Parts: sequence; structure tokens; C-alpha cells
Amino acid sequence: MMRDFGIDLFDRWTAMWNGDLALADQIMAPEFTLRYAQPGATVYDDIHHPRALATQIATSRESIPGLRFAPQGDAVIEMDDARTGFVARPYGAQFTGAGGAPVAVSGTDILRTTNGVITEVWSVSGGLGGRSFY
Repeated sequence: MMRDFGIDLFDRWTAMWNGDLALADQIMAPEFTLRYAQPGATVYDDIHHPRALATQIATSRESIPGLRFAPQGDAVIEMDDARTGFVARPYGAQFTGAGGAPVAVSGTDILRTTNGVITEVWSVSGGLGGRSFY
């Protein structure tokens, strides 16, 4: 049961990054911490509220044509009955790069949850030669 919840939460996290911005208010805690370990993503370090996150995701998506995230591989879930714990899963991202060439990047997100909402995120991706897709 907690495994299903964790997978669903990660799927909703991914859908939020794919443009379903209303999910920010549903899956994110009223105050949270983001930790992105890739070039260009430091703008997320100072975001701690769902609406601000949704706004930044929208801004990022506008500047990156065709950006699409997808979960990959198996999720690792450690969560108690109060839906407090961790969900970790690899993901892939694709978008249209310079000159129209498709670009693919992979990474891993780790979501810390408290009572069923995301309170902290660690995200690491392959990077794009100093440019971030965030």
C-alpha cells in the first residue's frame, strides 16, 4: 500500500514538472526545501512554497521547447503508515536543443515526505555541459 502511494506521488511530481502546475498545491508541503545539484538550478534553492515552485516551473518550461520528464526504472520507497519517509527514482528528460536536435538527460530525484506531502527534494542530473534544463 505504501509502495503504491510512493509510486503515485512520484508520478504526480513528474506530472507537475510536465506542466500540471495545480499539483504543486496538492503534493508539496506549505513549506519545503529543494536541493538541486546541477548547473543553472540554483534558482530553486530559495523556493520554499508551492505557488513559487509552480511559477518557476512554468518559467523554465517556456524557455525549453518540448521539455518532457518521465520516471525510469524502479522506485525505492521507505515509508511508514503515516506516509512519512522517502521515495527515490531515476527519471529521464527530453527536449529540443539548439538547431532542433533532440536532447536526453537522466537523473535521480529523492523525495522526503511527511504525512503524505513532499517536504524536501534532492535532485541530481547529468547536466548539459554547464547548461541546466531547469
